[in-house]
This record gives sequence, structure tokens and C-alpha cells, in this order.
Amino acid sequence: MSRSQLLIGLLLCLPSAACLRCFTCVFPAISPMDCLKFPLECPSGQRCLSSEATGRRGVVQLTIYEKSCAVPAQCGLSGQKFTSGVYFNYTNVCCDTDLCNGAGPAHGPGWGGAALCLLPVLALLAA
Repeated sequence: MSRSQLLIGLLLCLPSAACLRCFTCVFPAISPMDCLKFPLECPSGQRCLSSEATGRRGVVQLTIYEKSCAVPAQCGLSGQKFTSGVYFNYTNVCCDTDLCNGAGPAHGPGWGGAALCLLPVLALLAA
């Protein structure tokens, strides 16, 4: 394998400057799993947002989830919003890798995918 082939292989593994893909909920969902059905390509410069909001109606605590693309100004915000007759306290968390706003807690960039992609290249180097 030539150096140029190796370099091309490595570049294909790295995240591109292309638009980010994020999970989205069309409407606020009562389960974060409802948000995994609609990945969307975000406009350039946007991040993946994951928001959880809790509120009370009488003795019942309600939690709703939202996932979407977001402008950076929406990231890290917390506050209160009113919907369906209930005041909800929400927190927005953003991340910067494809589909990083999945069902679990949002997390920052990781190298797991890149490491898996590099395994065949490393095997060829060792040969």
C-alpha cells in the first residue's frame, strides 16, 4: 500500500466538513426513543440538540424530549416553557458529531468510529 493510498484511507475515516446529521422529533415526544426515527441533515454551522423538559400536572410528573438541529446560541440554555397547559423546565445540550443526540445523554466528540475505521489500515501496515 502506498503512502497516498494510506492517506486517502485515513482521510475517509475522519469526520468531514459536510453538514451534520442529527436525530429529530417532529413534535415533543414522551420517549427519547421516538426521536430516533427521523435523522435530518442540518444546515451548515448548526449542532445536534437534545432537550429534556419536566413539568407537573397535579401529582403526575411529565417529561418530554426534543431532538433537532440547533444554532449554537440555543446550546446550553435552560429555562421554562409552557405547553399543553403545563409549565416545563428544560435544559438544552448540544453535540457536534453525526447522530450524537441519540437516546442516551448527549456527549461530545468521540474517536470510537474513527478507531474502528482505522483497524483495517493498521492491519495492512502490520502485514
